[in-house]
Amino acid sequence: MSRTGKGYKGIGMEGPIARWYTTANGKSRQRYDQQVEAVRQRAGKGSSILEVAPGPGYLSIALARSGDYTVTGLDVSETFVQIARAKAAEAGADVDFRLGNASSMPFEEESFDFIVCCAAFKNFSDPVGALREMHRVLRPGGGALIIDLRRDVSKEAVDEDVARMGMGRLSKMLTRFTLRSLLPRRAYTKDEFEAFIGRTGFPTHEIRLSPLTLEADLRK
Repeated sequence: MSRTGKGYKGIGMEGPIARWYTTANGKSRQRYDQQVEAVRQRAGKGSSILEVAPGPGYLSIALARSGDYTVTGLDVSETFVQIARAKAAEAGADVDFRLGNASSMPFEEESFDFIVCCAAFKNFSDPVGALREMHRVLRPGGGALIIDLRRDVSKEAVDEDVARMGMGRLSKMLTRFTLRSLLPRRAYTKDEFEAFIGRTGFPTHEIRLSPLTLEADLRK
């Protein structure tokens, strides 16, 4: 069985774990500000944006509150969809959060101008299928940005990232352990990601590496 077929992939984060994740990541304001800016650099005002696997919805809500975009979020976790809807209502943000799978999206062809997916792609059970679905629901000329942990990330890069997070001591310990020991096994190298893209319809792409992440820009 290939690495992409491992049993833990494609399973949504539910219940207490999802609620802990929501609390822990809600303090990472700087990270979400950076993600918003990354989207702004790629998607013009008035764009229809889909966030794949938004989790508690922080990025989608921030994009919607800017007033520049129409935003939809798609997540496989019922708990996250419930949390994201509640947080959007609290924030007065108009986001359409839906329950669904990245490799079988409940949208018509050419529905969105831009797609963003952060810190989630490594968890998809069918990464090629997810990329093909992104291509299908994008309008011609549309783009996608995927940001995720790189498989060959160093412990030093993880430690520096966790140190910048506004978490309590216990949450930092748990997050550091997860990023060092568990998540890299799910993640991909640049070569693996290149191979995935080669099996999809995206004619143009660019992959960049930072000490912590892999960033893939795709264009239809």
